[in-house]
Amino acid sequence: MNRIALAAALLASAAPLAAETHTIAPGEGAQERLQEALILAQPGDEIVLEAGRFVLTDGLSLDVDGVTLRGASADTTILDFTNQRGAGEGLLVTSDNVTLRDFRMENPKGDGIKSKGADNIVYTKLVVTWTNGPDASNGAYAIYPVESTGVLVDGVIVSGASDAGIYVGQSNRITVRNSIARENVAGIEIENSRNALVENNIASQNTGGILVFDLPGLPVMGGGNVIVRNNIASDNNTPNFAPPGNIVAGVPSGTGIMVMANENVLIEDNIVSDNATAPFMVIAYTQPFEDARYNPFPRNVVIGRNIAEGGGTAPDFPGGEQLAAAFGGAVPPILWDGLADPATPPLFVTGEFAGVSLNLKTQGQGLGNAQPAPFAAPADPRAWDTSAVGAPAELEARLK
Repeated sequence: MNRIALAAALLASAAPLAAETHTIAPGEGAQERLQEALILAQPGDEIVLEAGRFVLTDGLSLDVDGVTLRGASADTTILDFTNQRGAGEGLLVTSDNVTLRDFRMENPKGDGIKSKGADNIVYTKLVVTWTNGPDASNGAYAIYPVESTGVLVDGVIVSGASDAGIYVGQSNRITVRNSIARENVAGIEIENSRNALVENNIASQNTGGILVFDLPGLPVMGGGNVIVRNNIASDNNTPNFAPPGNIVAGVPSGTGIMVMANENVLIEDNIVSDNATAPFMVIAYTQPFEDARYNPFPRNVVIGRNIAEGGGTAPDFPGGEQLAAAFGGAVPPILWDGLADPATPPLFVTGEFAGVSLNLKTQGQGLGNAQPAPFAAPADPRAWDTSAVGAPAELEARLK
Protein backbone atom coordinates (compact mmCIF):
# COMPACT_ATOMS: atom_id res chain seq x y z
CA MET A 1 0.00 0.00 0.00
CA ASN A 2 1.46 3.41 -0.94
CA ARG A 3 1.72 6.22 1.56
CA ILE A 4 -1.34 8.11 0.26
CA ALA A 5 -3.52 5.02 0.40
CA LEU A 6 -2.25 4.18 3.87
CA ALA A 7 -2.99 7.71 5.12
CA ALA A 8 -6.50 7.53 3.66
CA ALA A 9 -7.12 4.21 5.36
CA LEU A 10 -5.94 5.55 8.71
CA LEU A 11 -8.15 8.64 8.40
CA ALA A 12 -11.15 6.52 7.53
CA SER A 13 -10.62 4.28 10.52
CA ALA A 14 -10.35 7.30 12.86
CA ALA A 15 -13.52 9.03 11.60
CA PRO A 16 -16.55 8.83 13.88
CA LEU A 17 -19.14 6.28 12.86
CA ALA A 18 -22.41 7.62 11.48
CA ALA A 19 -25.29 7.62 13.95
CA GLU A 20 -27.36 4.47 13.76
CA THR A 21 -30.98 3.58 14.44
CA HIS A 22 -31.58 0.43 16.46
CA THR A 23 -35.15 -0.84 16.15
CA ILE A 24 -36.49 -3.08 18.90
CA ALA A 25 -39.72 -5.05 18.55
CA PRO A 26 -41.77 -6.39 21.46
CA GLY A 27 -42.05 -10.12 22.02
CA GLU A 28 -39.77 -12.90 23.10
CA GLY A 29 -36.33 -11.75 24.21
CA ALA A 30 -37.31 -8.05 24.23
CA GLN A 31 -35.69 -7.47 27.63
CA GLU A 32 -32.30 -8.69 26.45
CA ARG A 33 -32.49 -7.05 23.04
CA LEU A 34 -33.45 -3.67 24.48
CA GLN A 35 -30.84 -3.66 27.22
CA GLU A 36 -28.17 -4.76 24.74
CA ALA A 37 -29.08 -1.84 22.48
CA LEU A 38 -28.83 0.56 25.43
CA ILE A 39 -25.36 -0.78 26.25
CA LEU A 40 -23.96 -0.89 22.71
CA ALA A 41 -25.40 2.41 21.48
CA GLN A 42 -22.97 5.12 20.43
CA PRO A 43 -23.39 8.89 20.89
CA GLY A 44 -25.94 10.16 18.37
CA ASP A 45 -27.75 6.83 18.01
CA GLU A 46 -31.50 6.37 18.23
CA ILE A 47 -33.12 3.35 19.83
CA VAL A 48 -36.61 3.02 18.40
CA LEU A 49 -39.20 0.92 20.18
CA GLU A 50 -41.90 -0.40 17.89
CA ALA A 51 -45.56 -0.28 18.85
CA GLY A 52 -46.68 -3.00 21.22
CA ARG A 53 -46.34 -4.16 24.81
CA PHE A 54 -42.84 -4.89 26.10
CA VAL A 55 -43.17 -7.23 29.07
CA LEU A 56 -40.07 -6.55 31.19
CA THR A 57 -38.92 -8.29 34.35
CA ASP A 58 -35.81 -6.21 35.16
CA GLY A 59 -35.00 -2.54 35.18
CA LEU A 60 -33.20 -0.94 32.23
CA SER A 61 -30.16 1.35 32.27
CA LEU A 62 -28.48 3.78 29.89
CA ASP A 63 -24.98 5.23 30.37
CA VAL A 64 -24.13 6.48 26.85
CA ASP A 65 -24.17 10.20 26.02
CA GLY A 66 -26.27 11.63 23.24
CA VAL A 67 -28.75 8.76 22.81
CA THR A 68 -32.45 9.08 21.97
CA LEU A 69 -34.84 6.41 23.23
CA ARG A 70 -38.05 6.74 21.24
CA GLY A 71 -41.31 4.81 21.02
CA ALA A 72 -44.02 4.95 18.39
CA SER A 73 -46.25 6.92 20.78
CA ALA A 74 -47.21 6.92 24.42
CA ASP A 75 -50.47 5.23 23.45
CA THR A 76 -48.93 2.37 21.48
CA THR A 77 -45.45 1.61 22.89
CA ILE A 78 -45.85 0.26 26.42
CA LEU A 79 -43.06 -0.81 28.78
CA ASP A 80 -44.87 -3.11 31.22
CA PHE A 81 -43.01 -3.68 34.50
CA THR A 82 -45.88 -5.38 36.33
CA ASN A 83 -43.75 -8.51 36.79
CA GLN A 84 -40.51 -6.66 37.55
CA ARG A 85 -38.16 -8.42 39.95
CA GLY A 86 -36.60 -6.32 42.68
CA ALA A 87 -37.53 -2.74 43.50
CA GLY A 88 -35.31 -0.68 41.21
CA GLU A 89 -36.19 1.91 38.61
CA GLY A 90 -37.92 1.04 35.39
CA LEU A 91 -35.20 3.01 33.57
CA LEU A 92 -32.08 4.61 35.02
CA VAL A 93 -30.15 7.16 32.92
CA THR A 94 -26.69 8.31 34.02
CA SER A 95 -25.43 9.96 30.82
CA ASP A 96 -25.72 13.43 29.28
CA ASN A 97 -27.67 14.81 26.32
CA VAL A 98 -30.26 12.03 26.38
CA THR A 99 -33.78 12.34 24.95
CA LEU A 100 -36.61 10.11 26.16
CA ARG A 101 -39.86 10.31 24.23
CA ASP A 102 -43.07 8.75 22.94
CA PHE A 103 -43.57 5.73 25.17
CA ARG A 104 -45.57 4.61 28.18
CA MET A 105 -44.28 2.93 31.34
CA GLU A 106 -46.59 0.96 33.60
CA ASN A 107 -46.17 -0.37 37.14
CA PRO A 108 -42.42 -0.15 37.85
CA LYS A 109 -41.63 -1.60 41.25
CA GLY A 110 -39.51 1.42 42.20
CA ASP A 111 -39.27 4.80 40.51
CA GLY A 112 -40.40 5.10 36.91
CA ILE A 113 -37.72 6.93 34.94
CA LYS A 114 -34.81 8.23 37.00
CA SER A 115 -31.88 10.22 35.65
CA LYS A 116 -28.96 11.02 37.94
CA GLY A 117 -26.15 13.39 37.06
CA ALA A 118 -27.58 13.45 33.53
CA ASP A 119 -27.10 16.97 32.15
CA ASN A 120 -29.23 18.38 29.34
CA ILE A 121 -31.85 15.66 29.48
CA VAL A 122 -35.23 15.85 27.75
CA TYR A 123 -38.37 13.98 28.81
CA THR A 124 -41.20 14.48 26.31
CA LYS A 125 -44.49 12.81 25.33
CA LEU A 126 -44.18 10.14 28.00
CA VAL A 127 -46.69 8.46 30.29
CA VAL A 128 -45.65 6.86 33.59
CA THR A 129 -48.45 5.30 35.61
CA TRP A 130 -49.35 2.77 38.26
CA THR A 131 -52.55 1.22 37.01
CA ASN A 132 -53.90 0.35 40.48
CA GLY A 133 -54.34 4.04 41.32
CA PRO A 134 -53.09 5.75 44.50
CA ASP A 135 -51.36 3.17 46.69
CA ALA A 136 -48.50 3.31 49.21
CA SER A 137 -46.92 0.27 47.52
CA ASN A 138 -46.41 2.19 44.26
CA GLY A 139 -43.01 3.55 43.34
CA ALA A 140 -42.04 6.90 44.82
CA TYR A 141 -41.44 8.95 41.65
CA ALA A 142 -42.69 8.70 38.09
CA ILE A 143 -40.34 11.20 36.39
CA TYR A 144 -37.25 11.73 38.54
CA PRO A 145 -34.28 13.80 37.29
CA VAL A 146 -31.78 14.58 40.05
CA GLU A 147 -28.36 16.26 40.30
CA SER A 148 -28.52 17.62 36.76
CA THR A 149 -27.93 20.88 34.93
CA GLY A 150 -30.39 21.33 32.09
CA VAL A 151 -33.72 19.49 32.48
CA LEU A 152 -36.68 19.83 30.11
CA VAL A 153 -39.90 17.98 30.91
CA ASP A 154 -42.57 18.66 28.29
CA GLY A 155 -45.87 16.96 27.59
CA VAL A 156 -45.70 14.07 30.06
CA ILE A 157 -48.56 12.44 31.98
CA VAL A 158 -47.93 10.86 35.39
CA SER A 159 -50.20 9.18 37.92
CA GLY A 160 -50.10 7.02 41.02
CA ALA A 161 -46.67 7.96 42.44
CA SER A 162 -46.45 7.50 46.21
CA ASP A 163 -44.16 10.55 46.51
CA ALA A 164 -44.14 12.85 43.45
CA GLY A 165 -45.34 12.41 39.91
CA ILE A 166 -42.84 14.85 38.41
CA TYR A 167 -39.92 15.49 40.75
CA VAL A 168 -36.80 17.51 39.98
CA GLY A 169 -34.22 17.54 42.75
CA GLN A 170 -30.80 19.09 43.39
CA SER A 171 -30.69 20.46 39.85
CA ASN A 172 -30.30 23.73 37.95
CA ARG A 173 -31.86 25.22 34.78
CA ILE A 174 -35.18 23.36 34.74
CA THR A 175 -38.40 23.61 32.76
CA VAL A 176 -41.50 21.53 33.54
CA ARG A 177 -44.39 22.38 31.24
CA ASN A 178 -47.43 21.18 29.29
CA SER A 179 -47.74 18.15 31.55
CA ILE A 180 -50.48 16.46 33.58
CA ALA A 181 -49.98 15.08 37.09
CA ARG A 182 -52.92 13.39 38.76
CA GLU A 183 -53.53 11.00 41.65
CA ASN A 184 -49.99 11.31 43.05
CA VAL A 185 -49.09 12.44 46.56
CA ALA A 186 -47.31 15.47 45.09
CA GLY A 187 -48.21 16.31 41.53
CA ILE A 188 -45.11 18.35 40.67
CA GLU A 189 -42.24 18.93 43.09
CA ILE A 190 -39.17 21.14 42.72
CA GLU A 191 -36.74 20.36 45.55
CA ASN A 192 -33.32 21.85 46.42
CA SER A 193 -33.12 23.20 42.87
CA ARG A 194 -32.50 26.57 41.30
CA ASN A 195 -33.69 28.43 38.23
CA ALA A 196 -36.82 26.35 37.65
CA LEU A 197 -39.80 27.27 35.48
CA VAL A 198 -43.06 25.37 36.07
CA GLU A 199 -45.69 26.48 33.57
CA ASN A 200 -48.77 25.38 31.62
CA ASN A 201 -49.29 22.20 33.63
CA ILE A 202 -52.36 20.58 35.15
CA ALA A 203 -51.99 19.21 38.68
CA SER A 204 -55.28 17.67 39.73
CA GLN A 205 -56.53 15.05 42.19
CA ASN A 206 -53.18 14.78 43.95
CA THR A 207 -52.68 15.26 47.68
CA GLY A 208 -50.74 18.46 46.90
CA GLY A 209 -50.68 20.03 43.46
CA ILE A 210 -47.35 21.87 43.08
CA LEU A 211 -44.65 21.89 45.77
CA VAL A 212 -41.48 24.00 45.95
CA PHE A 213 -39.34 22.64 48.80
CA ASP A 214 -35.86 23.01 50.22
CA LEU A 215 -34.60 20.33 52.63
CA PRO A 216 -31.52 19.92 54.85
CA GLY A 217 -28.83 17.28 54.67
CA LEU A 218 -28.67 16.82 50.89
CA PRO A 219 -25.55 17.12 48.70
CA VAL A 220 -27.02 20.13 46.86
CA MET A 221 -28.52 22.84 49.03
CA GLY A 222 -30.10 26.22 48.56
CA GLY A 223 -33.09 25.97 46.26
CA GLY A 224 -34.53 29.14 44.80
CA ASN A 225 -35.28 31.29 41.76
CA VAL A 226 -38.45 29.38 40.86
CA ILE A 227 -41.34 30.63 38.73
CA VAL A 228 -44.71 28.85 38.93
CA ARG A 229 -47.08 30.35 36.36
CA ASN A 230 -50.02 29.58 34.10
CA ASN A 231 -50.79 26.26 35.75
CA ILE A 232 -54.05 24.70 36.89
CA ALA A 233 -53.94 23.23 40.40
CA SER A 234 -57.42 21.90 41.09
CA ASP A 235 -59.18 19.43 43.35
CA ASN A 236 -55.98 18.16 44.98
CA ASN A 237 -57.87 16.40 47.75
CA THR A 238 -56.64 12.80 47.46
CA PRO A 239 -55.86 11.42 50.94
CA ASN A 240 -52.12 11.30 51.54
CA PHE A 241 -50.88 7.78 50.70
CA ALA A 242 -47.13 8.33 51.08
CA PRO A 243 -45.33 5.70 53.17
CA PRO A 244 -44.70 6.93 56.73
CA GLY A 245 -41.43 8.81 57.12
CA ASN A 246 -41.42 10.42 53.67
CA ILE A 247 -41.27 14.21 53.78
CA VAL A 248 -44.40 14.44 51.61
CA ALA A 249 -46.26 12.25 54.12
CA GLY A 250 -46.77 15.53 55.99
CA VAL A 251 -48.40 17.38 53.07
CA PRO A 252 -52.03 18.07 53.95
CA SER A 253 -54.61 16.71 51.57
CA GLY A 254 -56.18 19.65 49.81
CA THR A 255 -53.02 21.66 49.12
CA GLY A 256 -52.97 23.66 45.90
CA ILE A 257 -49.49 25.25 45.71
CA MET A 258 -47.05 25.00 48.64
CA VAL A 259 -43.68 26.66 49.24
CA MET A 260 -41.51 25.39 52.08
CA ALA A 261 -38.18 26.93 53.11
CA ASN A 262 -37.35 28.23 49.64
CA GLU A 263 -36.30 31.65 48.38
CA ASN A 264 -37.19 33.83 45.42
CA VAL A 265 -40.37 32.05 44.34
CA LEU A 266 -42.87 33.78 42.05
CA ILE A 267 -46.39 32.34 41.80
CA GLU A 268 -48.57 34.10 39.23
CA ASP A 269 -51.30 33.63 36.61
CA ASN A 270 -52.35 30.22 37.95
CA ILE A 271 -55.88 28.89 38.40
CA VAL A 272 -56.06 27.28 41.83
CA SER A 273 -59.47 25.82 42.62
CA ASP A 274 -61.27 23.55 45.06
CA ASN A 275 -58.28 22.56 47.22
CA ALA A 276 -59.80 21.83 50.61
CA THR A 277 -56.90 22.89 52.85
CA ALA A 278 -55.73 26.05 51.05
CA PRO A 279 -55.03 27.34 47.56
CA PHE A 280 -51.59 28.62 48.68
CA MET A 281 -49.43 27.57 51.62
CA VAL A 282 -46.13 29.16 52.66
CA ILE A 283 -44.37 27.43 55.53
CA ALA A 284 -41.07 26.81 57.26
CA TYR A 285 -39.45 23.39 57.51
CA THR A 286 -40.84 21.87 60.68
CA GLN A 287 -38.45 19.05 61.62
CA PRO A 288 -35.25 19.23 63.72
CA PHE A 289 -32.05 19.49 61.65
CA GLU A 290 -28.29 19.72 62.16
CA ASP A 291 -27.19 21.02 58.75
CA ALA A 292 -25.48 24.36 59.38
CA ARG A 293 -25.92 25.31 55.71
CA TYR A 294 -29.70 25.16 55.92
CA ASN A 295 -32.20 27.99 56.23
CA PRO A 296 -35.58 26.54 57.25
CA PHE A 297 -37.61 29.66 56.46
CA PRO A 298 -39.34 30.85 53.28
CA ARG A 299 -37.78 34.01 51.85
CA ASN A 300 -39.07 36.42 49.23
CA VAL A 301 -42.06 34.38 48.10
CA VAL A 302 -44.27 36.45 45.79
CA ILE A 303 -47.88 35.46 45.26
CA GLY A 304 -48.98 37.60 42.35
CA ARG A 305 -52.22 37.76 40.43
CA ASN A 306 -53.81 34.33 40.32
CA ILE A 307 -57.36 32.99 40.22
CA ALA A 308 -58.30 31.23 43.46
CA GLU A 309 -61.73 29.63 43.52
CA GLY A 310 -63.26 27.54 46.29
CA GLY A 311 -60.96 25.72 48.68
CA GLY A 312 -60.04 26.26 52.28
CA THR A 313 -63.27 24.67 53.48
CA ALA A 314 -61.78 21.61 55.20
CA PRO A 315 -58.13 22.15 56.19
CA ASP A 316 -56.44 18.81 56.75
CA PHE A 317 -54.65 19.45 60.03
CA PRO A 318 -55.59 19.54 63.72
CA GLY A 319 -57.89 22.47 64.34
CA GLY A 320 -58.54 22.96 60.64
CA GLU A 321 -62.30 22.65 60.96
CA GLN A 322 -62.40 25.28 63.68
CA LEU A 323 -60.08 27.54 61.67
CA ALA A 324 -62.38 27.40 58.63
CA ALA A 325 -65.41 28.08 60.82
CA ALA A 326 -63.70 31.11 62.35
CA PHE A 327 -63.38 32.61 58.87
CA GLY A 328 -66.97 31.99 57.86
CA GLY A 329 -66.55 28.46 56.52
CA ALA A 330 -63.36 28.80 54.47
CA VAL A 331 -59.78 29.73 55.27
CA PRO A 332 -58.51 32.72 53.23
CA PRO A 333 -56.59 31.78 50.07
CA ILE A 334 -53.09 32.22 51.56
CA LEU A 335 -52.15 30.15 54.61
CA TRP A 336 -48.82 31.10 56.21
CA ASP A 337 -47.44 29.51 59.37
CA GLY A 338 -46.08 32.90 60.49
CA LEU A 339 -42.43 31.86 60.64
CA ALA A 340 -39.80 34.03 59.00
CA ASP A 341 -36.07 34.66 58.71
CA PRO A 342 -35.47 37.94 60.54
CA ALA A 343 -33.09 39.03 57.78
CA THR A 344 -35.43 38.50 54.81
CA PRO A 345 -39.15 39.17 54.38
CA PRO A 346 -40.90 35.84 53.84
CA LEU A 347 -43.89 36.75 51.75
CA PHE A 348 -45.20 39.39 49.37
CA VAL A 349 -48.69 39.48 47.90
CA THR A 350 -49.18 41.52 44.74
CA GLY A 351 -52.61 40.06 43.93
CA GLU A 352 -55.82 40.76 45.81
CA PHE A 353 -55.81 37.82 48.21
CA ALA A 354 -56.51 37.72 51.89
CA GLY A 355 -54.30 35.60 54.08
CA VAL A 356 -54.22 33.99 57.48
CA SER A 357 -51.12 33.53 59.62
CA LEU A 358 -50.92 30.80 62.25
CA ASN A 359 -48.47 33.06 64.09
CA LEU A 360 -46.11 30.31 65.15
CA LYS A 361 -43.08 31.76 66.90
CA THR A 362 -40.27 29.20 66.56
CA GLN A 363 -39.23 26.70 63.92
CA GLY A 364 -40.54 23.24 64.72
CA GLN A 365 -43.46 24.46 66.81
CA GLY A 366 -46.58 22.30 66.58
CA LEU A 367 -49.96 23.53 65.42
CA GLY A 368 -51.19 23.35 68.99
CA ASN A 369 -49.34 26.66 69.47
CA ALA A 370 -51.11 28.40 66.57
CA GLN A 371 -52.81 31.74 67.15
CA PRO A 372 -54.46 32.33 63.77
CA ALA A 373 -55.16 35.84 62.61
CA PRO A 374 -55.48 37.68 59.29
CA PHE A 375 -52.28 39.17 57.93
CA ALA A 376 -51.47 41.76 55.33
CA ALA A 377 -48.28 41.04 53.41
CA PRO A 378 -46.40 43.90 51.76
CA ALA A 379 -46.93 44.43 48.05
CA ASP A 380 -43.46 45.65 47.01
CA PRO A 381 -41.56 42.45 46.12
CA ARG A 382 -37.82 42.48 45.82
CA ALA A 383 -36.76 41.66 42.29
CA TRP A 384 -34.30 38.90 41.49
CA ASP A 385 -32.49 37.87 38.35
CA THR A 386 -34.65 35.49 36.30
CA SER A 387 -32.44 35.40 33.20
CA ALA A 388 -31.24 31.87 34.00
CA VAL A 389 -34.65 30.45 34.90
CA GLY A 390 -35.67 27.50 32.73
CA ALA A 391 -33.92 24.84 30.69
CA PRO A 392 -31.21 25.89 28.21
CA ALA A 393 -32.70 26.98 24.89
CA GLU A 394 -30.75 24.40 22.89
CA LEU A 395 -32.85 21.60 24.39
CA GLU A 396 -35.91 22.84 22.48
CA ALA A 397 -34.64 21.44 19.18
CA ARG A 398 -34.98 17.92 20.49
CA LEU A 399 -38.75 18.24 20.82
CA LYS A 400 -39.24 18.24 17.04
